Amino acid sequence: MKLTREYTDNLNRLPIKVLQFGEGNFLRAFVEYAFQKLNQEVGFNAGIAVVQPIAKGMVTLLNDQDGLYTLFTKGIKNGKEVEEKELITNIVKGVDPYANFEEFLSLGREESLEFIISNTTEAGIAFVKSDRPDMKPPSSFPAKLTVLLLERFTYFNGDMDKGLTIIPCELINYNSDTLKKIVLEYVTLWNLSETFKDWLIRSCTFHNTLVDRIVPGYPRDQIEEYNDQLDYEDRLIVSAETFFLWVIEGDDRLKAKLPFGNTDLDVKIVDDMQPFRTRKVRILNGAHTTMVPFSLLFGNQTVKESVEEPFTGPFIRAAVYEEIIPTLDMERDELEKFADAVFDRFRNPFIKHQLSSIALNSISKFKVRVLPSILTYIERKNELPQHLVYAFACLIRFYKGKWKNHDLPVNDDEDTIAEMVQIWQMDSYSSVTEAVLKKTEYWDADLTLVPNLKEAVALALEHLEKEGVQQGFKNFSEALK
Repeated sequence: MKLTREYTDNLNRLPIKVLQFGEGNFLRAFVEYAFQKLNQEVGFNAGIAVVQPIAKGMVTLLNDQDGLYTLFTKGIKNGKEVEEKELITNIVKGVDPYANFEEFLSLGREESLEFIISNTTEAGIAFVKSDRPDMKPPSSFPAKLTVLLLERFTYFNGDMDKGLTIIPCELINYNSDTLKKIVLEYVTLWNLSETFKDWLIRSCTFHNTLVDRIVPGYPRDQIEEYNDQLDYEDRLIVSAETFFLWVIEGDDRLKAKLPFGNTDLDVKIVDDMQPFRTRKVRILNGAHTTMVPFSLLFGNQTVKESVEEPFTGPFIRAAVYEEIIPTLDMERDELEKFADAVFDRFRNPFIKHQLSSIALNSISKFKVRVLPSILTYIERKNELPQHLVYAFACLIRFYKGKWKNHDLPVNDDEDTIAEMVQIWQMDSYSSVTEAVLKKTEYWDADLTLVPNLKEAVALALEHLEKEGVQQGFKNFSEALK
């Protein structure tokens, strides 16, 4: 049976309060889910209009199903396996501005419109100088947004009460600040009026965000298993983990506009989201980057294996709880609660997260995600964090390319791989370590100047090479005492 509103008895058309740029898996498993909870739990009564941000997309398929689709969430919550499914019903319509530009402009004239949400990928928030206001549509998302805001400003005669709340979800830091800056660049480039610019600055608000949920998307390999749970045909099934976190920069006015505080969703509206971003980068991403070379050298293949194996699991936990968390400035209880949730996510039996798939650009990731924890730990404790230092040695060894006659899944730019292979031609672990740590283009600093770090990494490398991952760490740890 085809999935329609008649079939599911969802005939009530909600007023369009949210205009969403992007129709992909993440937004459908994250933003639509969040606003559906607002509708269900506080009577928010918000419908969503979805705009296809590029020429080829899924709006036709979305409209064929009357905006309906099924969200399956699976994961570990408080140590227990959780599986749920829900029919998402709050999309009012999908709009393709390439096929019907006037319909796109009409969204700016919606009386009930309050919010603009987006996820057009990290590359989506970009300034394209060739975009013009008379293009139908302009190519970039910020240019489309500028055109839409101009239409709203013009239609409502500059009414200051008709400004919009703009909440981008793209995975770049200061996403909203960047978007606003580009919109204002278009105002200047296109010689738009000062009154429009004033309306945009004073009437519209832009909010930086952090989003966190793993969304595998359409479960192609298990689709029959999913279909067996439904009594209708759904071509837009989306699967996601149970974990959900949305951090939005805003004040009490935004909290009043978006009453997530009256739901059980983990949506935090805060003055400054940077501590939450640092927490995620250091704990979640930092644990990933710490474990990848170390765990692959040990012989694990997945994240789940890594955290459950009797040696690698405690090693990764010690790195997080004993060496990363002490370098962060939030309350320890809150940090540990977040870390507990992270390890629940790592153990998710429904997501097979290959270590090789997160090995891309491991050196640059280590610089951003792990190195700050090492340096801060040394500064605060006046000693070396032995698990993170050993993981550093594993990273260097990983880039040699082979381990026990097996190729390692090194995935980086050709120059970096070639440089590391050349470094490994040196005749001692000390020389290799010094050459790597001196590379300021990798670390933005000469790490040989950090007291005792070069000697410790070289020692770890020698134990790792001669004794293997497990025994090597034991002997390295004892040597540091």
